[in-house]
Amino acid sequence: MANPSTREVRTRFAPSPTGDLHLGNVRTALFAWAYARHCSGKLIFRVEDTDRERVTDEYIQRAVETLKWLGIDWDEGPQVGGEHGPYLQSQRLEIYQHWADFFIKNGDAYYCYCSTEELEIRRKKQRELNQAPGYDGKCSSLASAEIQGFIKEGRAPVIRMRMAGGVTTFTDLIRGEVSFEHKYVPDFVLMRADGSPLYTLAVAVDDVLMKITHVLRGEDLLSSTPRQIRVYQAMGVAPQDFPVFAHLPFVMGQDNAKLSKRNGEVSIAWYRQAGFLPEAICNYLALLGWSPGDDRENVSMSELAELFVLERVSSSPARFDMKKLEAINGEKIRSLSLDDFLSRALPFLLKDGVVSGKEEEIAILRHALPIIQERIARMNEVSAMLKFLFTDELSFDQESISALSQDRAKEVIVKSLEALEGLSDWSHEAIEAKLRGALIEQMALKPRLAFSPVRIAVTGSRISPPLFESMELLGKQRCISRLNAAVR
Repeated sequence: MANPSTREVRTRFAPSPTGDLHLGNVRTALFAWAYARHCSGKLIFRVEDTDRERVTDEYIQRAVETLKWLGIDWDEGPQVGGEHGPYLQSQRLEIYQHWADFFIKNGDAYYCYCSTEELEIRRKKQRELNQAPGYDGKCSSLASAEIQGFIKEGRAPVIRMRMAGGVTTFTDLIRGEVSFEHKYVPDFVLMRADGSPLYTLAVAVDDVLMKITHVLRGEDLLSSTPRQIRVYQAMGVAPQDFPVFAHLPFVMGQDNAKLSKRNGEVSIAWYRQAGFLPEAICNYLALLGWSPGDDRENVSMSELAELFVLERVSSSPARFDMKKLEAINGEKIRSLSLDDFLSRALPFLLKDGVVSGKEEEIAILRHALPIIQERIARMNEVSAMLKFLFTDELSFDQESISALSQDRAKEVIVKSLEALEGLSDWSHEAIEAKLRGALIEQMALKPRLAFSPVRIAVTGSRISPPLFESMELLGKQRCISRLNAAVR
Protein backbone atom coordinates (compact mmCIF):
# COMPACT_ATOMS: atom_id res chain seq x y z
CA MET A 1 0.00 0.00 0.00
CA ALA A 2 1.01 3.58 -0.54
CA ASN A 3 0.66 6.59 1.70
CA PRO A 4 -3.02 7.20 2.74
CA SER A 5 -3.02 10.47 0.84
CA THR A 6 -2.10 8.79 -2.47
CA ARG A 7 -3.80 5.37 -2.38
CA GLU A 8 -7.31 4.86 -3.74
CA VAL A 9 -9.88 5.96 -1.16
CA ARG A 10 -11.94 3.07 0.18
CA THR A 11 -14.50 3.93 2.86
CA ARG A 12 -16.96 1.55 4.48
CA PHE A 13 -20.37 1.46 6.07
CA ALA A 14 -20.50 -1.43 8.53
CA PRO A 15 -23.74 -1.49 10.52
CA SER A 16 -24.86 -4.14 12.96
CA PRO A 17 -28.57 -3.96 12.11
CA THR A 18 -30.50 -5.17 15.16
CA GLY A 19 -33.51 -3.19 13.92
CA ASP A 20 -34.24 -0.50 11.35
CA LEU A 21 -31.36 1.80 10.47
CA HIS A 22 -31.55 5.03 12.46
CA LEU A 23 -30.52 8.62 11.82
CA GLY A 24 -27.02 8.14 13.22
CA ASN A 25 -26.38 5.06 11.07
CA VAL A 26 -27.58 6.78 7.95
CA ARG A 27 -25.58 9.96 8.52
CA THR A 28 -22.44 7.81 8.87
CA ALA A 29 -23.31 5.96 5.65
CA LEU A 30 -24.04 9.25 3.88
CA PHE A 31 -20.73 10.84 4.89
CA ALA A 32 -18.76 7.69 3.99
CA TRP A 33 -20.56 7.61 0.61
CA ALA A 34 -20.02 11.31 -0.04
CA TYR A 35 -16.31 11.15 0.81
CA ALA A 36 -15.78 8.11 -1.42
CA ARG A 37 -17.64 9.75 -4.30
CA HIS A 38 -15.82 13.07 -3.82
CA CYS A 39 -12.46 11.27 -4.00
CA SER A 40 -13.50 9.01 -6.91
CA GLY A 41 -13.06 6.12 -4.49
CA LYS A 42 -15.22 3.21 -3.39
CA LEU A 43 -17.77 2.62 -0.64
CA ILE A 44 -17.77 -0.88 0.85
CA PHE A 45 -20.98 -2.02 2.56
CA ARG A 46 -20.22 -4.66 5.20
CA VAL A 47 -22.69 -6.18 7.67
CA GLU A 48 -21.48 -6.92 11.19
CA ASP A 49 -23.83 -9.80 11.97
CA THR A 50 -21.87 -12.12 14.23
CA ASP A 51 -24.64 -11.71 16.84
CA ARG A 52 -27.13 -13.80 14.87
CA GLU A 53 -29.71 -13.72 17.66
CA ARG A 54 -30.15 -9.95 17.28
CA VAL A 55 -29.03 -9.33 13.69
CA THR A 56 -31.53 -11.23 11.55
CA ASP A 57 -31.78 -11.71 7.78
CA GLU A 58 -34.90 -9.53 7.85
CA TYR A 59 -33.02 -6.61 9.42
CA ILE A 60 -30.16 -7.02 6.96
CA GLN A 61 -32.58 -6.90 4.03
CA ARG A 62 -34.30 -3.84 5.49
CA ALA A 63 -30.92 -2.12 5.79
CA VAL A 64 -30.21 -2.87 2.13
CA GLU A 65 -33.63 -1.53 1.09
CA THR A 66 -33.24 1.61 3.22
CA LEU A 67 -29.89 2.51 1.65
CA LYS A 68 -31.32 1.95 -1.82
CA TRP A 69 -34.37 4.11 -1.02
CA LEU A 70 -32.08 6.89 0.20
CA GLY A 71 -29.97 6.76 -2.95
CA ILE A 72 -26.81 5.61 -1.16
CA ASP A 73 -25.18 3.05 -3.47
CA TRP A 74 -22.11 0.92 -2.75
CA ASP A 75 -19.33 -0.55 -4.84
CA GLU A 76 -18.74 -3.77 -2.88
CA GLY A 77 -21.02 -5.62 -0.52
CA PRO A 78 -24.36 -7.45 -0.38
CA GLN A 79 -26.11 -7.79 -3.77
CA VAL A 80 -23.04 -6.29 -5.46
CA GLY A 81 -20.21 -8.67 -4.55
CA GLY A 82 -16.55 -7.81 -4.83
CA GLU A 83 -13.11 -9.34 -4.61
CA HIS A 84 -12.80 -8.89 -0.83
CA GLY A 85 -15.94 -10.76 0.25
CA PRO A 86 -17.82 -12.28 1.82
CA TYR A 87 -19.30 -9.06 3.21
CA LEU A 88 -21.32 -10.57 6.06
CA GLN A 89 -19.14 -11.18 9.11
CA SER A 90 -21.07 -14.35 9.96
CA GLN A 91 -19.55 -15.83 6.79
CA ARG A 92 -16.00 -14.83 7.79
CA LEU A 93 -15.62 -16.71 11.10
CA GLU A 94 -12.78 -18.90 9.83
CA ILE A 95 -10.86 -15.76 8.89
CA TYR A 96 -11.15 -14.38 12.43
CA GLN A 97 -10.14 -17.73 13.93
CA HIS A 98 -7.08 -17.81 11.69
CA TRP A 99 -5.91 -14.43 12.91
CA ALA A 100 -6.65 -15.20 16.56
CA ASP A 101 -4.50 -18.34 16.24
CA PHE A 102 -1.83 -16.28 14.49
CA PHE A 103 -1.73 -13.81 17.39
CA ILE A 104 -1.47 -16.66 19.93
CA LYS A 105 1.37 -18.27 17.98
CA ASN A 106 3.30 -14.97 17.79
CA GLY A 107 2.79 -14.17 21.46
CA ASP A 108 0.64 -11.09 20.79
CA ALA A 109 -2.36 -12.77 22.41
CA TYR A 110 -2.96 -15.39 25.10
CA TYR A 111 -5.66 -17.60 26.56
CA CYS A 112 -7.43 -16.16 29.57
CA TYR A 113 -9.19 -18.58 31.94
CA CYS A 114 -10.56 -16.05 34.44
CA SER A 115 -14.21 -16.57 35.29
CA THR A 116 -16.77 -13.77 35.23
CA GLU A 117 -17.02 -13.94 39.02
CA GLU A 118 -13.26 -13.66 39.48
CA LEU A 119 -13.09 -10.69 37.14
CA GLU A 120 -15.83 -8.88 39.02
CA ILE A 121 -14.11 -9.42 42.38
CA ARG A 122 -10.90 -7.93 41.00
CA ARG A 123 -12.72 -4.98 39.41
CA LYS A 124 -14.36 -4.26 42.75
CA LYS A 125 -10.92 -4.26 44.37
CA GLN A 126 -9.66 -1.82 41.71
CA ARG A 127 -12.54 0.54 42.43
CA GLU A 128 -11.80 0.42 46.16
CA LEU A 129 -8.16 1.32 45.49
CA ASN A 130 -9.11 4.04 42.95
CA GLN A 131 -7.21 2.19 40.25
CA ALA A 132 -8.01 2.34 36.52
CA PRO A 133 -10.60 -0.37 35.86
CA GLY A 134 -9.74 -3.19 33.47
CA TYR A 135 -8.12 -6.55 33.15
CA ASP A 136 -5.06 -6.93 35.40
CA GLY A 137 -3.11 -9.35 33.18
CA LYS A 138 -3.42 -12.35 35.54
CA CYS A 139 -3.39 -14.95 32.73
CA SER A 140 -0.81 -13.19 30.57
CA SER A 141 2.07 -15.33 31.87
CA LEU A 142 0.59 -18.55 33.27
CA ALA A 143 2.79 -21.55 33.92
CA SER A 144 1.92 -24.72 32.00
CA ALA A 145 0.83 -26.41 35.25
CA GLU A 146 -1.67 -23.64 35.91
CA ILE A 147 -3.03 -23.93 32.37
CA GLN A 148 -3.43 -27.70 32.72
CA GLY A 149 -5.26 -27.16 36.00
CA PHE A 150 -7.75 -24.79 34.38
CA ILE A 151 -8.27 -27.21 31.51
CA LYS A 152 -9.01 -30.05 33.96
CA GLU A 153 -11.55 -27.81 35.67
CA GLY A 154 -13.29 -27.53 32.30
CA ARG A 155 -12.73 -23.82 31.94
CA ALA A 156 -13.18 -22.53 28.38
CA PRO A 157 -10.80 -19.62 27.77
CA VAL A 158 -11.24 -16.37 25.93
CA ILE A 159 -8.41 -14.98 23.81
CA ARG A 160 -6.92 -11.67 24.94
CA MET A 161 -4.64 -9.27 23.11
CA ARG A 162 -1.59 -8.02 24.98
CA MET A 163 -1.29 -4.25 25.42
CA ALA A 164 2.24 -3.22 26.35
CA GLY A 165 2.86 -0.10 28.38
CA GLY A 166 3.00 3.21 26.60
CA VAL A 167 0.72 5.45 24.55
CA THR A 168 -1.15 5.09 21.25
CA THR A 169 -1.24 8.35 19.29
CA PHE A 170 -2.99 8.83 15.96
CA THR A 171 -4.28 11.72 13.87
CA ASP A 172 -8.05 11.88 13.59
CA LEU A 173 -9.05 13.75 10.43
CA ILE A 174 -11.72 15.67 12.37
CA ARG A 175 -10.26 15.93 15.89
CA GLY A 176 -6.57 16.22 15.17
CA GLU A 177 -3.98 14.36 17.24
CA VAL A 178 -5.48 11.97 19.80
CA SER A 179 -3.58 9.97 22.43
CA PHE A 180 -4.59 7.11 24.73
CA GLU A 181 -2.40 5.95 27.60
CA HIS A 182 -2.31 2.16 27.68
CA LYS A 183 -2.97 2.02 31.41
CA TYR A 184 -6.52 2.93 30.41
CA VAL A 185 -6.53 0.35 27.58
CA PRO A 186 -5.90 -2.99 29.33
CA ASP A 187 -5.50 -6.35 27.62
CA PHE A 188 -8.77 -6.87 25.75
CA VAL A 189 -10.77 -9.87 24.58
CA LEU A 190 -10.56 -10.84 20.91
CA MET A 191 -12.64 -14.02 20.96
CA ARG A 192 -15.20 -15.31 23.39
CA ALA A 193 -15.00 -18.73 25.00
CA ASP A 194 -17.51 -20.06 22.43
CA GLY A 195 -15.17 -19.09 19.60
CA SER A 196 -17.15 -16.07 18.40
CA PRO A 197 -15.16 -12.91 17.60
CA LEU A 198 -15.64 -9.61 19.35
CA TYR A 199 -16.10 -6.36 17.45
CA THR A 200 -12.52 -5.21 17.95
CA LEU A 201 -11.04 -8.28 16.24
CA ALA A 202 -13.55 -8.57 13.40
CA VAL A 203 -13.66 -4.89 12.47
CA ALA A 204 -9.88 -4.49 12.44
CA VAL A 205 -9.23 -7.66 10.44
CA ASP A 206 -11.94 -6.77 7.92
CA ASP A 207 -10.70 -3.20 7.48
CA VAL A 208 -7.21 -4.48 6.67
CA LEU A 209 -8.28 -7.33 4.38
CA MET A 210 -10.83 -5.13 2.56
CA LYS A 211 -8.13 -2.46 2.10
CA ILE A 212 -10.17 0.25 3.84
CA THR A 213 -8.26 3.54 3.78
CA HIS A 214 -10.66 5.85 5.67
CA VAL A 215 -12.92 4.90 8.58
CA LEU A 216 -15.72 7.42 9.10
CA ARG A 217 -17.75 6.50 12.15
CA GLY A 218 -19.43 7.86 15.26
CA GLU A 219 -17.62 9.61 18.07
CA ASP A 220 -18.76 6.89 20.50
CA LEU A 221 -16.23 4.50 18.91
CA LEU A 222 -13.24 6.81 19.39
CA SER A 223 -12.04 4.94 22.49
CA SER A 224 -11.89 1.63 20.59
CA THR A 225 -9.34 3.00 18.12
CA PRO A 226 -6.16 2.11 20.09
CA ARG A 227 -7.38 -1.50 20.29
CA GLN A 228 -7.88 -1.65 16.54
CA ILE A 229 -4.45 -0.14 15.94
CA ARG A 230 -3.01 -2.85 18.19
CA VAL A 231 -4.64 -5.50 16.01
CA TYR A 232 -3.19 -3.88 12.87
CA GLN A 233 0.26 -4.01 14.46
CA ALA A 234 -0.15 -7.68 15.41
CA MET A 235 -1.24 -8.46 11.83
CA GLY A 236 2.06 -7.02 10.61
CA VAL A 237 0.56 -3.99 8.86
CA ALA A 238 2.97 -1.10 8.43
CA PRO A 239 1.85 2.15 10.13
CA GLN A 240 1.62 4.02 6.82
CA ASP A 241 -0.87 1.40 5.66
CA PHE A 242 -3.22 1.71 8.64
CA PRO A 243 -6.70 3.03 7.85
CA VAL A 244 -7.06 6.65 8.93
CA PHE A 245 -9.96 7.65 11.20
CA ALA A 246 -12.53 10.42 11.18
CA HIS A 247 -14.87 10.31 14.17
CA LEU A 248 -18.12 12.14 13.49
CA PRO A 249 -19.82 14.32 16.13
CA PHE A 250 -22.87 13.10 17.99
CA VAL A 251 -26.37 14.02 16.84
CA MET A 252 -28.18 15.49 19.85
CA GLY A 253 -31.87 15.85 20.58
CA GLN A 254 -33.54 19.10 21.58
CA ASP A 255 -32.79 18.23 25.23
CA ASN A 256 -29.02 18.25 24.50
CA ALA A 257 -28.82 14.50 25.08
CA LYS A 258 -27.62 12.07 22.42
CA LEU A 259 -30.48 11.42 20.02
CA SER A 260 -32.48 8.37 21.00
CA LYS A 261 -36.06 7.13 21.05
CA ARG A 262 -36.47 8.93 24.36
CA ASN A 263 -36.00 12.39 22.86
CA GLY A 264 -37.02 11.95 19.22
CA GLU A 265 -37.77 9.42 16.55
CA VAL A 266 -34.57 7.87 15.24
CA SER A 267 -35.73 5.10 12.89
CA ILE A 268 -35.51 5.93 9.19
CA ALA A 269 -38.55 3.69 8.67
CA TRP A 270 -40.58 6.11 10.81
CA TYR A 271 -39.55 9.08 8.67
CA ARG A 272 -40.39 7.19 5.50
CA GLN A 273 -43.86 6.33 6.79
CA ALA A 274 -44.34 9.91 7.98
CA GLY A 275 -43.93 11.19 4.44
CA PHE A 276 -40.36 12.49 4.34
CA LEU A 277 -38.63 12.29 0.98
CA PRO A 278 -35.30 10.42 0.83
CA GLU A 279 -33.55 13.41 -0.73
CA ALA A 280 -34.82 15.65 2.09
CA ILE A 281 -33.54 13.22 4.75
CA CYS A 282 -30.11 13.04 3.10
CA ASN A 283 -30.02 16.81 2.60
CA TYR A 284 -30.81 17.47 6.25
CA LEU A 285 -28.49 14.80 7.65
CA ALA A 286 -25.65 16.17 5.53
CA LEU A 287 -26.02 19.49 7.34
CA LEU A 288 -25.75 17.84 10.77
CA GLY A 289 -22.07 18.36 11.41
CA TRP A 290 -21.01 19.39 7.90
CA SER A 291 -21.29 22.59 5.89
CA PRO A 292 -21.02 23.10 2.14
CA GLY A 293 -18.98 26.20 2.86
CA ASP A 294 -21.71 28.81 2.42
CA ASP A 295 -25.15 29.50 3.85
CA ARG A 296 -27.06 27.26 1.50
CA GLU A 297 -29.36 24.61 2.96
CA ASN A 298 -30.62 22.98 -0.23
CA VAL A 299 -28.03 20.38 -1.24
CA SER A 300 -28.60 17.57 -3.72
CA MET A 301 -26.81 14.22 -3.56
CA SER A 302 -24.68 15.13 -6.59
CA GLU A 303 -23.73 18.45 -4.97
CA LEU A 304 -22.90 16.67 -1.71
CA ALA A 305 -20.54 14.31 -3.54
CA GLU A 306 -18.93 17.25 -5.30
CA LEU A 307 -18.48 19.41 -2.18
CA PHE A 308 -17.88 16.95 0.66
CA VAL A 309 -14.51 17.28 2.37
CA LEU A 310 -13.67 16.24 5.90
CA GLU A 311 -12.18 19.66 6.67
CA ARG A 312 -15.76 20.99 6.76
CA VAL A 313 -16.96 18.42 9.29
CA SER A 314 -17.30 19.94 12.74
CA SER A 315 -16.06 18.22 15.89
CA SER A 316 -18.94 19.75 17.88
CA PRO A 317 -22.23 17.90 18.42
CA ALA A 318 -25.05 18.65 15.97
CA ARG A 319 -28.61 19.25 17.16
CA PHE A 320 -31.50 17.55 15.39
CA ASP A 321 -34.41 19.89 14.61
CA MET A 322 -37.63 18.34 13.30
CA LYS A 323 -38.98 21.70 12.13
CA LYS A 324 -35.87 22.24 10.03
CA LEU A 325 -36.24 18.81 8.47
CA GLU A 326 -39.90 19.54 7.70
CA ALA A 327 -38.96 22.85 6.10
CA ILE A 328 -36.39 21.13 3.85
CA ASN A 329 -38.89 18.38 3.08
CA GLY A 330 -41.50 20.97 2.07
CA GLU A 331 -38.99 22.62 -0.26
CA LYS A 332 -38.19 19.28 -1.87
CA ILE A 333 -41.92 18.55 -2.33
CA ARG A 334 -42.45 21.91 -4.02
CA SER A 335 -39.64 21.19 -6.46
CA LEU A 336 -41.17 17.90 -7.68
CA SER A 337 -42.64 17.64 -11.16
CA LEU A 338 -46.32 16.71 -11.32
CA ASP A 339 -45.55 13.15 -12.46
CA ASP A 340 -43.01 12.69 -9.66
CA PHE A 341 -45.34 14.21 -7.07
CA LEU A 342 -48.13 11.89 -8.21
CA SER A 343 -45.94 8.78 -8.09
CA ARG A 344 -44.83 9.60 -4.53
CA ALA A 345 -48.28 10.63 -3.29
CA LEU A 346 -50.13 7.62 -4.70
CA PRO A 347 -48.78 5.03 -2.22
CA PHE A 348 -50.04 7.14 0.70
CA LEU A 349 -53.45 7.65 -0.92
CA LEU A 350 -53.74 3.91 -1.64
CA LYS A 351 -52.63 2.93 1.86
CA ASP A 352 -55.15 5.31 3.44
CA GLY A 353 -57.95 4.03 1.23
CA VAL A 354 -58.57 7.43 -0.35
CA VAL A 355 -58.25 6.09 -3.91
CA SER A 356 -58.10 2.67 -5.49
CA GLY A 357 -55.96 3.64 -8.47
CA LYS A 358 -58.67 3.99 -11.14
CA GLU A 359 -57.90 6.11 -14.20
CA GLU A 360 -60.61 8.65 -13.35
CA GLU A 361 -59.10 9.07 -9.87
CA ILE A 362 -55.65 9.63 -11.33
CA ALA A 363 -57.11 12.28 -13.65
CA ILE A 364 -58.61 14.13 -10.67
CA LEU A 365 -55.31 13.87 -8.77
CA ARG A 366 -53.46 15.49 -11.65
CA HIS A 367 -55.64 18.56 -11.17
CA ALA A 368 -55.74 18.40 -7.37
CA LEU A 369 -52.10 17.81 -6.48
CA PRO A 370 -50.76 21.13 -7.85
CA ILE A 371 -53.09 23.13 -5.58
CA ILE A 372 -51.77 21.43 -2.41
CA GLN A 373 -48.09 21.20 -3.40
CA GLU A 374 -47.33 24.55 -1.76
CA ARG A 375 -49.25 23.68 1.40
CA ILE A 376 -47.78 20.43 2.72
CA ALA A 377 -44.55 19.62 4.54
CA ARG A 378 -44.94 15.83 4.46
CA MET A 379 -46.30 13.41 1.90
CA ASN A 380 -48.57 11.77 4.46
CA GLU A 381 -50.62 15.00 4.57
CA VAL A 382 -51.93 14.41 1.04
CA SER A 383 -54.68 12.00 2.08
CA ALA A 384 -56.22 14.35 4.64
CA MET A 385 -56.06 17.21 2.15
CA LEU A 386 -57.72 15.41 -0.76
CA LYS A 387 -60.04 12.76 0.69
CA PHE A 388 -63.04 15.11 0.34
CA LEU A 389 -62.78 14.75 -3.46
CA PHE A 390 -63.20 10.97 -3.37
CA THR A 391 -66.08 10.44 -0.97
CA ASP A 392 -69.80 11.16 -0.89
CA GLU A 393 -69.98 10.86 2.89
CA LEU A 394 -68.17 13.64 4.73
CA SER A 395 -67.31 13.14 8.37
CA PHE A 396 -66.94 16.12 10.72
CA ASP A 397 -65.05 16.44 13.96
CA GLN A 398 -66.80 17.98 16.94
CA GLU A 399 -65.19 21.38 16.46
CA SER A 400 -66.40 21.54 12.85
CA ILE A 401 -69.92 20.50 13.88
CA SER A 402 -69.95 23.24 16.50
CA ALA A 403 -68.77 25.79 13.93
CA LEU A 404 -71.52 24.83 11.46
CA SER A 405 -74.18 24.95 14.20
CA GLN A 406 -73.72 28.66 14.84
CA ASP A 407 -76.44 30.96 13.47
CA ARG A 408 -73.93 33.11 11.56
CA ALA A 409 -72.51 29.99 9.84
CA LYS A 410 -76.00 28.99 8.70
CA GLU A 411 -76.59 32.47 7.32
CA VAL A 412 -73.29 32.29 5.43
CA ILE A 413 -74.13 28.93 3.86
CA VAL A 414 -77.67 29.99 2.89
CA LYS A 415 -76.28 33.16 1.29
CA SER A 416 -73.62 31.07 -0.50
CA LEU A 417 -76.30 28.78 -1.92
CA GLU A 418 -78.26 31.75 -3.23
CA ALA A 419 -75.15 33.09 -4.94
CA LEU A 420 -73.95 29.80 -6.44
CA GLU A 421 -77.08 27.99 -7.58
CA GLY A 422 -77.47 30.14 -10.68
CA LEU A 423 -73.77 30.24 -11.53
CA SER A 424 -73.12 28.71 -14.96
CA ASP A 425 -69.37 29.31 -15.14
CA TRP A 426 -68.07 26.87 -12.50
CA SER A 427 -64.46 28.07 -12.55
CA HIS A 428 -62.59 28.96 -9.39
CA GLU A 429 -62.37 32.58 -10.53
CA ALA A 430 -66.15 32.83 -10.98
CA ILE A 431 -66.84 31.02 -7.69
CA GLU A 432 -64.54 33.38 -5.81
CA ALA A 433 -66.12 36.48 -7.37
CA LYS A 434 -69.64 35.32 -6.49
CA LEU A 435 -68.82 34.40 -2.88
CA ARG A 436 -66.82 37.55 -2.25
CA GLY A 437 -69.70 39.66 -3.54
CA ALA A 438 -72.30 37.82 -1.44
CA LEU A 439 -70.38 37.29 1.79
CA ILE A 440 -67.84 40.10 2.02
CA GLU A 441 -69.53 42.94 0.18
CA GLN A 442 -73.20 42.24 1.00
CA MET A 443 -72.82 40.66 4.48
CA ALA A 444 -69.75 42.79 5.36
CA LEU A 445 -67.88 39.77 6.75
CA LYS A 446 -64.14 39.37 7.04
CA PRO A 447 -62.78 36.63 4.75
CA ARG A 448 -62.08 34.18 7.58
CA LEU A 449 -65.64 34.42 8.94
CA ALA A 450 -67.08 34.38 5.44
CA PHE A 451 -65.29 31.40 3.96
CA SER A 452 -64.65 29.11 6.93
CA PRO A 453 -68.23 27.71 7.11
CA VAL A 454 -68.21 27.13 3.35
CA ARG A 455 -64.86 25.36 3.57
CA ILE A 456 -66.09 23.05 6.33
CA ALA A 457 -69.36 22.33 4.52
CA VAL A 458 -67.78 21.32 1.19
CA THR A 459 -64.52 19.67 2.38
CA GLY A 460 -65.41 18.43 5.87
CA SER A 461 -62.41 20.18 7.41
CA ARG A 462 -61.22 23.58 8.61
CA ILE A 463 -57.95 22.89 6.77
CA SER A 464 -58.09 22.15 3.06
CA PRO A 465 -56.57 23.07 -0.28
CA PRO A 466 -57.46 26.54 -1.60
CA LEU A 467 -61.24 26.80 -1.26
CA PHE A 468 -62.28 28.03 -4.68
CA GLU A 469 -60.00 25.61 -6.56
CA SER A 470 -61.34 22.82 -4.35
CA MET A 471 -64.92 23.73 -5.20
CA GLU A 472 -64.10 23.80 -8.90
CA LEU A 473 -62.61 20.30 -8.68
CA LEU A 474 -65.52 19.02 -6.61
CA GLY A 475 -68.04 20.21 -9.19
CA LYS A 476 -71.17 22.34 -8.88
CA GLN A 477 -73.62 19.54 -8.14
CA ARG A 478 -71.60 18.08 -5.27
CA CYS A 479 -70.84 21.52 -3.79
CA ILE A 480 -74.51 22.54 -3.82
CA SER A 481 -75.48 19.18 -2.34
CA ARG A 482 -72.98 19.55 0.50
CA LEU A 483 -74.03 23.13 1.25
CA ASN A 484 -77.67 22.01 1.43
CA ALA A 485 -76.70 19.16 3.73
CA ALA A 486 -74.92 21.63 6.01
CA VAL A 487 -78.05 23.78 6.21
CA ARG A 488 -80.11 20.74 7.16
